[in-house]
Parts: sequence; structure tokens; C-alpha cells
Amino acid sequence: MLRGNAKARNAFTKKVVNLLLISVLILSCLAGCTGKTEEGTDGKQEANITESDYFNKEGLPVVNEPVTLTVLTTRWGSMGDSFVQNQFLKDLEANTNIKIEWQVQSLSDWGEQKGILLAGGELPDIIMGSRTFQDADIVNNMEMFLPLDDLIDPYMPNYQKALEAMPELKKTVTFLNGKMYSMGKNLPKRPVTCNQPIINKAWLDRLGLEEPTTLEELYTVLKAFKEQDANGNGNPNDEIPITGTKGLSMDLLNPFGITDLYETLMLVNDDNSLTFYPTSDQYKKGLEWLHKLYSEGIIDQEAFTQDDTMAVGKNQDPNISRVGFSYNWIPDAVYGQWKDEYIALAPIAGPDGKRYAGGDPSGIASIARNEALITTNCKYPEVAARWLDQFYTGEASIQNFWGAIGTVISKNSDGTYTLNSPPEGTSADAWYWDQSLRDFGPKYVSSGFQEKIILSPESGDGLKLELSKLGEDHITKPYPNVFFTLEEIEELSTLGTDIGKYIDVTRAAWITEGGIAEGWDAYVNQLKAMGLERMIQIRTDAFERYQKGE
Repeated sequence: MLRGNAKARNAFTKKVVNLLLISVLILSCLAGCTGKTEEGTDGKQEANITESDYFNKEGLPVVNEPVTLTVLTTRWGSMGDSFVQNQFLKDLEANTNIKIEWQVQSLSDWGEQKGILLAGGELPDIIMGSRTFQDADIVNNMEMFLPLDDLIDPYMPNYQKALEAMPELKKTVTFLNGKMYSMGKNLPKRPVTCNQPIINKAWLDRLGLEEPTTLEELYTVLKAFKEQDANGNGNPNDEIPITGTKGLSMDLLNPFGITDLYETLMLVNDDNSLTFYPTSDQYKKGLEWLHKLYSEGIIDQEAFTQDDTMAVGKNQDPNISRVGFSYNWIPDAVYGQWKDEYIALAPIAGPDGKRYAGGDPSGIASIARNEALITTNCKYPEVAARWLDQFYTGEASIQNFWGAIGTVISKNSDGTYTLNSPPEGTSADAWYWDQSLRDFGPKYVSSGFQEKIILSPESGDGLKLELSKLGEDHITKPYPNVFFTLEEIEELSTLGTDIGKYIDVTRAAWITEGGIAEGWDAYVNQLKAMGLERMIQIRTDAFERYQKGE
């Protein structure tokens, strides 16, 4: 009957198609409502994981069948991925039923690799470590990262407690749009003084010199180190008073009141005003002093050209100690077998008679954001959230910072925790980095839990806490970890790069060749022509927002 009637035949076909579509929609709805899942080709569970028996909202394991998550993190230099073998991470995998495929990148070439990764958009499930993706990376690619606000309350009780207990942490991780795209950290037992003056005490004693306290006394000591046989090997020409790697540490300008803790080029004055120090009078005087040291051979003539390998070869020469003075965290992290020859000094008094030390009253890099992000590529954000939340207990955090209990840490019967001594021939700091995520990654240690941690004052972080006391009365207020708007980030990206390169090149020339007095006015005018005033205004606006709690 329908064969000879085109209208009827079309109407019948349309009814069939509509019925089929309705059937598919009903089946899809039923599958979603009942929480059923299908086994994926890679063994993972697909569909709505939180509404199935497969996922546990509380307790452990997080999932009843193994799930694999990919986690990207970065490390300094050639540190590698030895930390993934520590017992804490192994136990975490067993207890949660979540297997981690680690992607470990070196920060040495991460800038280029990061650009390629963001351009391709194929991000792993979790990004870990504040040096991996920073504010600009997140704000410029916000569609690639999940806001965590709706995940924290139902799935992250440990992190929720941390945010409630430490308002400063919540302030730090909340972006300008009011959302939290990353998780933060609060490190335990942090010193408030950063790099400190370190001097070879054995050289002082051999030459009959006192520990320097002023810039003039320091010059006298360094001059003696250069001209005399300070290391006692019979050769008065192999001592290097000061060295560096592709430049000099800006900490050498601390006596002039320049303490750029977080490399912002800004100083926060006592009245909360800001100074862009590369155009300040104290910066000019500081570079004149460094040129004097360089011209007299006190500063290594290879300091601006040598790489890390060459510098380490001098700092840790297997035959004899060769370097006299530096600014560093602690001696054993730099001077290897010669570490016992070195001591830390109180801040060197500058031309104005005052002492200045780079530091942070809240603890150096103690509170930070961008330690963990969940990407929009993650199929199981709830699972990722629950896995990350495991890092926010006291025990988990100290293991994530120093190393596993039973290896780096001993758990005592009285409820305290003691850091063990490193293996022979290894510095404590190097051991911690080998055994943990160390500075990077999520962690929170409450003030109460910190009282249970026992550190040795002889090495590593315990030694640093002792040395920190030398500078604590002299620390300056650092420019804080502020947020910038997207527009500000885009402007700073261009302004900061061009201005920063010009400052670096000019500084190196003035230290090695001199001429700062003659070239100063032209230098300042060039910076202004490059947009310096706009860059200062952006940093000032962000600082003022931070001060207001915005």
C-alpha cells in the first residue's frame, strides 16, 4: 500500500527514525541514572564513576578496581625520578588502588617543552609542582584546568581542614575570579632567612683573620684570600675568593639593601612603598663595588661564562678547597667534602651601617600555590581529587617533603618524628631531593604537628634553622606572591622579558668593564623608553590589591 504513496512512505520513515532516536535517548538516560559503567579498552572504568560501587567517596581504597592516572612534575637539573621509588608513594598506590604513571621533566629545558605541551593540549591528568605551571600558564590556558571549588568539600576533607585552619593559604590559592584552580602547600620547619654569607673559616684561621662584619672588612678578607696561600697548598694563585655560574648571585648586593627574594626587581620599603631597585642609587653603588672586586681579580674572571659543571668543579675540587666566600643556603649543599671548612656569617653591614637579609617572616617559600592541578583531560577528577587529598595529612606531608618513614624519617614511640642522618658522602639536602618531591607538590603541616618533628642541628634543614637565626633580626619584607590579571600578565610578558634582558646585559658589562657612572643616565632613559613606568605601575597595582586582600 505504501509503495505507491510517496507522502505516506516519507511519513512512515520519519516515524521510524523518531522512534529509534527516542529509544536511544531512553537507554542512555537509564544507563546514566543507574550508574552503570563499561570497561574501557585500557582497563579503566568509564561513565559516571561517582555513582557506582566502583568508587568510594570516603575511606580507602579510593577505587575498588585499579585506575591509572598520569602525573607530570618537574625537577631541578638532572635530579631524575628516583623519588618515585620511595616507600611512601608505593604505599599510597597500594592503599588507594590508584597507579601513577609519572612524567618527570627537567627544569633545565622545561620552558620549551612546556610551550609544546600547552600548544598541543594533550595534558596528563594531574600537574604537580609550582615550577611546572605558573600563574601565567594557568591564566592563559584556563580552559585546560578544572576549578577545584566543587571538588574540595565532597572529596577533599584533609585539604578543606587546611584551608580553614590557614586563611593565608586559601588567600594564596584563590585566583582573581574567586575560583581555586590549583592546590597549595604549607611547608614544615621553614627558616625565615634565605641565602646567607658563607665563608671559609679554615682560610680565615690560616691567615689570622677575623670574621668580617662590614663591607670594608669583607673586602680586606677577600683581598687576602686572593693574594695569599689561604688554602695552604703552597700555591698562592689557585684561590678563588668569589665565583658564579653565568653571572653573580644578586645576594652579593644584600649589604646595599637589595634583597630580591623572589626575583621581582622590587623592594618593599618600611612604609609599604615600592622601589624598582635596578634604577636605585644603592644598586648603582653595589655594582661599582662589584666592579672593583672583579677588576682586582677577587671575583672569578670566568663567573659570567662558566656553566654549573665548571662552578661545581671549583667549589668541590677533590684536591683542595678553592673558593672563599658565597651566599648560599647551607655549606654542605655547595662545598661537598670541604663543607666543614665553612661557616655562615651574620649579614654584612653595608655603607649605611645597616644589615639586610633576604627572607620571609612566614618562612621561605612556605606558603605557595600551583602545587597540584587537575586538568580537563582527566576522566576521573573525583578520583584525582581523593588521591591528592591523601597528601594533606601531617605524616603524608613530611614524607612528601623529606622522605619515607623507615628510610629518611624515624617514627618514635612517643609520637614524634626524627630525621635520620644521610648516607655517608651525601648531603642531607641532596638526600631529601632524592627521596621525595621535596619543595614541590601538595602538603600541609599544622603548627601542632610541626612540634612533633625533631631535626638535627648538625645538617640539612635542622642546620639551616640554626643558621637562619643569624639573619632573622635583619630580614626585609619581600614583594609578595601576588596575582596579576590576564591583561597584566600579557603586558608583563613582553615588558619584563625585554627590560630584564637589558638589565642583565648592562649589569654584566658594568661589573666586568666598568663605566656605570658615565652610562647611568642613558641606561635609565632607555628603560623608560622600553616601558619601565608601565611595568612598575602593574606591579604596584597588584601589590595594592594584595594589601587590601583582593
